[in-house]
Amino acid sequence: MKTYEEAMNALGDPTRRAIFERLGRGPQAVGELAEGLPVSRPAVSQHLRVLKDAGLVTERPDGNRRVYRVEPGGIAALRAYFEGFWDALLADFKAEAEAEAQERKKP
Repeated sequence: MKTYEEAMNALGDPTRRAIFERLGRGPQAVGELAEGLPVSRPAVSQHLRVLKDAGLVTERPDGNRRVYRVEPGGIAALRAYFEGFWDALLADFKAEAEAEAQERKKP
């Protein structure tokens, strides 16, 4: 499994995010992904290579084309990062709210 840093770096590019979001709706080939994007098919292939290297997508052969899909393991790394970040923020918020409540109780 790749790290969340690699995934975040890969998703830092708006075109890669758009490709990744499209794959979130289901597996697609390069030609399908390139439709409606402001980049060429070879550029889409390069973006897919970055996403694959980051562990966010996988590919499988389908005849003479390759079909890409989101890799759940790559998502798990991102999710674990954000959940840890969120848990820390909620703990800080809770501590601050409790401290404020204690201050209000003082005469």
